[in-house]
Amino acid sequence: MIISVINHTNGQLSDEQVQGAIRAINRQIKEDFEPYWSLGATLRLEGKTGPKPKPQESADLRGDAVLYLWNNTNVPNALGYHERNNSGIPFGFVFTELSAQLGEHWTVTLSHEALELIADPEVNLLVMGPHPSGNNPDVFHWYEMCDAVQAETYRIDEIDVSNFVLPLYFTGGEEVGGRNDFLGRLHDGKTLRSFGVNPGGYVGFFNPQTGEHETFSRKGDTQAEERMKIKLKGKAARRAIRYQRFGAKRHGVKQPRR
Repeated sequence: MIISVINHTNGQLSDEQVQGAIRAINRQIKEDFEPYWSLGATLRLEGKTGPKPKPQESADLRGDAVLYLWNNTNVPNALGYHERNNSGIPFGFVFTELSAQLGEHWTVTLSHEALELIADPEVNLLVMGPHPSGNNPDVFHWYEMCDAVQAETYRIDEIDVSNFVLPLYFTGGEEVGGRNDFLGRLHDGKTLRSFGVNPGGYVGFFNPQTGEHETFSRKGDTQAEERMKIKLKGKAARRAIRYQRFGAKRHGVKQPRR
């Protein structure tokens, strides 16, 4: 898969800065992500045809998918541009202003979105697993690579990139010696459990009991709740767009009872 990266930050980020991030993230995909997931891609910076995507034109697309670097804070507006331009083309957005609100470097957000675009390009995969609270019947988890560990980062060539979960994360049992995320950091003396969340992270899922898409973070994790509100401005809208294409009922994303 070739993922076209389009720099629509209007000078906030230079192409030279973006190229440095792309080089590091391509290394992350090839050396860290693909050996575990057997899924790969190459990010490639492409030129833009104007200050923003043009309705009914797809000249920016020169690969199999597209990631927009966007300094516009109007998330629904940006997502609307994509839906009018490139219906059916896998896509993602890196909103640099939202990254700033998160206190997260934009390269981490780009890494996060790239890995999730590779694993679930059409945003239509769900995996059955236990409710994160442990007290309810099974739910259908979003097939997201980074949300559960999104507060954790590491460096490649002096560029910050996102931690990500491993295939064993989406299984029901805990295997002795198994690893559920790339970094494997300890929290309260334990590594990430299957379908769980680390501090600062959250998970999203479809709950058959309520008929809605919901989100969950650790109880009292104010950092995760704040990050979730900001992240979901883009992610929830993107998912809603995709679900509409399959004739699914559009649901809001809400916080479940804890």
